[in-house]
Amino acid sequence: MRRLKWMTVGLLGLFAATTFLVGCGSSSQAPAAKKEIVLKAADNQPEDYPTVMGLKKMAQLLDERTQGRIKMQVYSGGQLGGEKESIEMTQMGTIAIDRVNSAPLASFSPQMGALSMPFLFRDATHLWKVLDGDIGKGMLKELEKSNLIGLTYYDSGSRSFYTKTKAINSPADAQGQKIRVQQSKIFVDTVNTLGASATAMGYGEVYSGLQTGIIDGAENNPPSLWSAKHFEVCKYFALDEHAMVPETVIMSKKIWDTLSPDDQKIVMQAAIDSGVYQRQVWAEYTTKSLNDLKDKGVIISNPDKAAFRKAVEPMYANYPEYKDVIAQIQAVQ
Repeated sequence: MRRLKWMTVGLLGLFAATTFLVGCGSSSQAPAAKKEIVLKAADNQPEDYPTVMGLKKMAQLLDERTQGRIKMQVYSGGQLGGEKESIEMTQMGTIAIDRVNSAPLASFSPQMGALSMPFLFRDATHLWKVLDGDIGKGMLKELEKSNLIGLTYYDSGSRSFYTKTKAINSPADAQGQKIRVQQSKIFVDTVNTLGASATAMGYGEVYSGLQTGIIDGAENNPPSLWSAKHFEVCKYFALDEHAMVPETVIMSKKIWDTLSPDDQKIVMQAAIDSGVYQRQVWAEYTTKSLNDLKDKGVIISNPDKAAFRKAVEPMYANYPEYKDVIAQIQAVQ
């Protein structure tokens, strides 16, 4: 009898302990707080530049949509290095998010190189139909093979020539001029085909290169000419709009793979939504930049693009690897 009594007490105690443990795992207890995530983002442009503002918008959306659990710190002005260095650091996971031009990414997503071909897009509407469609998404997907995740595209407008002593209003005007280009074979070929002398150099070296006479000019969009203060040296800006190369927001695959599927969706959507915002900011900033450049004495011209387009047509035969994707892009209506 005594033994039965102790067995009963023991069973009751075990039942009570079991009930407590089940209660601990029940929905009545608040779930453990998820770990805070801090993402370091890089951009080589100034604080108020549209691409930096796009990244800041992404940071804001992440903060709002996760109640502050996912934070993104934006480092502008090339604080984390130039584009080449920042891409490498993104691959390694030292940088989480990076905004770079699509041109240098051709080494990691080969078909993306086609985006740098001169006069590839008919206009901005055509550009965004391509980038927002299967072609653009496929190029971003290809980056995964290089430990990069392509998140979205940002607007970079149209690239045109700005020079110190003489406007390039026709291919003939380009003859003999030393023009800075990105470290991209297509950009080098474009400028050389027009008769100028292409000089590849880092973006941060352009101002001093202009001042010292290493180069006579460069090619870029209106916001860049304004924000980098190259207008202080270059007073001629010919809007030939020879290239429309988008910016790309990429993420380290190493860091991406540490995120939960839900967090990956949040990051991806925040990037895409920030891109919509960035395009609006870009349009406004471009208009303002052109007006500010005029106020600073820059002579802005609108040359006949047909002559430039005809001059670079032979280039296309030199890039047979892009033949199919170029045909696909041109077929988009």
